[in-house]
Formats: sequence, C-alpha cells, structure tokens
Amino acid sequence: MTPQDNPLRRWLQSLKGKNGRQPVLVKALRERDHRRVLRHFLALDSNDRLLRFGSMLSDERVEAYVAKLDFSKDIVFGVYNRVFQLVGVGHLAFTSKEAHPDSIHYTDKEKVAEFGVSVSTSARGQGVGTRLFERAAIHCRNSDVDTLYMQCLSSNRTMMHIAKKAGMEIQREYGEADAHLHLPPPSPASVLAEALEEQFAKIDYTVKANARAAWRLFRTRK
Repeated sequence: MTPQDNPLRRWLQSLKGKNGRQPVLVKALRERDHRRVLRHFLALDSNDRLLRFGSMLSDERVEAYVAKLDFSKDIVFGVYNRVFQLVGVGHLAFTSKEAHPDSIHYTDKEKVAEFGVSVSTSARGQGVGTRLFERAAIHCRNSDVDTLYMQCLSSNRTMMHIAKKAGMEIQREYGEADAHLHLPPPSPASVLAEALEEQFAKIDYTVKANARAAWRLFRTRK
C-alpha cells in the first residue's frame, strides 16, 4: 500500500512517532521563514549540497538560489526540531508538462510538479525526508496535479529509498535518476489529511517559537 491509498490513516499513524520519538510534523513555510531556509542550506556540507542540488554549490550560489524562492508561487515545506531549528526542507515547484516531454504519456493536465528535499545531519533516520515527500505528494493531489517528478543522483540512496517506497517509476541515465509518481485525484480523506497536518504543524510551530522567545528573554535577564 502506498501513502496515496489511504492518506488520512497514514497521517494518523505518523502521529505515533517511531521508537518513542515525537511525530514529524510538516508545515508550509512562508516568507518569514526565509532566513531559516537559507541557514538550513548553508549548513549542508559539500556532499549534502551535491545530493540536494546535483552539484557542489558555493555559499554564494546557495544564497542566490534561496533569494529566488517565491513562497507565493512554489510551495516550500519544512520540519522544525524541538529547539526551533529547521532540519528538513522540501521544495515543490509547479511547471508546464512541456518541461518533461515524456509526461504526455502520464498526464493530460497542464501542469506537473517537481520536488527536491534536504535533511540536516542531526535529523537523519527519523523519517523527515519521507514525511516531506508525502506532504508534497498529497498537496499535488489536492491541487489536481497528478504527476510528481523527482530528480537526484543515482548515488543518493536515501532519495532512491523514498522513491521506491512511494512506488515511483525510476529511470537512470548518466549517473542521474529521474523518478515520477502518478497520483490519484483528490478525495475527502486526502483533503482532510492535509488540512489536519497543517493545523497541527502550525500549533507546533507556535509553541516552539514562543518557547524559543521565552528562553531568549530569560537568558537576557539573568
């Protein structure tokens, strides 16, 4: 069973967490999170930047990439840890199907989606990448986009695992992998699952932000 088969049940199961860990909540980011997104990418080492962007970007090119992010057009998802640090970022971009000529075999929609994800070293092995992908997939589904693409290096085992687990069709060529997933139409369960996750994530975000602010205030008064 893929995450698309029963999205509401899948999301409810994710609230249990794994091995006693807190559940991974994915929130849609806004312009106010811009600096944290930049900080997250700059903290990636050269190998992680290679896996995320397909090349070893310098700090200047990372800054240029983040500066071009349009939070009103594309969708950027994030996962915050207990101390209000952004430890996972997923970028969902919508483009015309002409950008992927083979998409004519998979969809009759005008748009398709492309997804990229990165996870901080401190959050590896906690399902952050998988949850970001699942959130991107359900958002596409609820936005009437039925084809989701993900490009990465074939050596990126984590992304290959996520792609295979999601049932994506993977094509490898010249060291790169191009995977795509065909999504079913939206359903009441998929719409409710996304709405609930965003609401829970907003509450979690507010609690962590207030705790961070209170800690800073306490530290300055000591």
